[in-house]
Amino acid sequence: MPMTHKTMEDFARSCGVSRPTLSKFFDDPTSVKPATRKRIEDALRSSDYQPNLFARNLNRKRTRSIGIVVPTVTDPFYSEMVSRIELRLRDEGYWPIVISSHGSSELEAEATRTILSLKVSGALVAPLGRRSDPKAIEKLTQAIPIVYFDTYLEGDTPFVGNNNVQSVSTIVDYLCRSGDAPVYFDIPHVNHNSRERVENYIDAMRRLGQEPVVFGNIEDYTWDFERIGYEQTEKLLDNGALPGKTILCANDRLAFGVMAAAYSKGLKVGRKADCDLRVAAHDDHPLSRYTCPALTTMAQDFAAMAGRSVETLLTLLDEDGTTVAPKVNLDATLVMRQSA
Repeated sequence: MPMTHKTMEDFARSCGVSRPTLSKFFDDPTSVKPATRKRIEDALRSSDYQPNLFARNLNRKRTRSIGIVVPTVTDPFYSEMVSRIELRLRDEGYWPIVISSHGSSELEAEATRTILSLKVSGALVAPLGRRSDPKAIEKLTQAIPIVYFDTYLEGDTPFVGNNNVQSVSTIVDYLCRSGDAPVYFDIPHVNHNSRERVENYIDAMRRLGQEPVVFGNIEDYTWDFERIGYEQTEKLLDNGALPGKTILCANDRLAFGVMAAAYSKGLKVGRKADCDLRVAAHDDHPLSRYTCPALTTMAQDFAAMAGRSVETLLTLLDEDGTTVAPKVNLDATLVMRQSA
């Protein structure tokens, strides 16, 4: 039967150490002498004692916690990023606190207030972008070190994300070399990625001597990309107005809707001679390899984006005068599958 201790003072007495020494151990086990550390660890194994880290953290100016704010955790892209960031932070001795803004500017502003109230050491933020409350985000950046990932707001806050110039030009070049030049299916410009990708598509097409063609409703603010991809493609097919046979989608989720609409109309998607459409996209969403046919796309480097984001924030937390790059743009990799 494990020994029961209700308070840290009780547990410290049973270990034969002072409360400050025990507190140092819970902050960093390597900060106490090896013999003392072994005594505490042996006592923990024979006891049911669990320190109330939350209560202890509230008494500090800053904690060993890091806030993570994303637009949504239901999108597998952000789920993958959050999972990688969480594990890396744990390895570094920090406790991650994840909050989703659910695509709402009000909830994003609330998330920033919550992060501040928890006295986190810093935060990793993927802002909504167009719908973000600049004042709420600015208050956060003034209070603690933060790093943007995937997308950013204008300013000097460090950012780690995708190199849209490289990734879009790579897939445009591939599509032009392998078949009909692509037309571009745009999405609402919810953040800087949306805007940058369509601009880089236009530039890449012109460099190759091709006429850029952009379509899609970008006025309605929504993150429901599969739905708008399906509905807009279905309408265009019904009207015989689809502007091309090779469609480059702004992201993979939009492509899922396009491919589903094509299937519903009896059209075959793929790169073989008997196919009606080619469809390609961007991101390498975790489900992209499992669509039918599997989706040709530009694979963002999840591991590097998560790792560099955490490394940049930890550098800021060290407060040793080390400078960090204001923006890190990571190259993506072309993944050729059956859809294009």
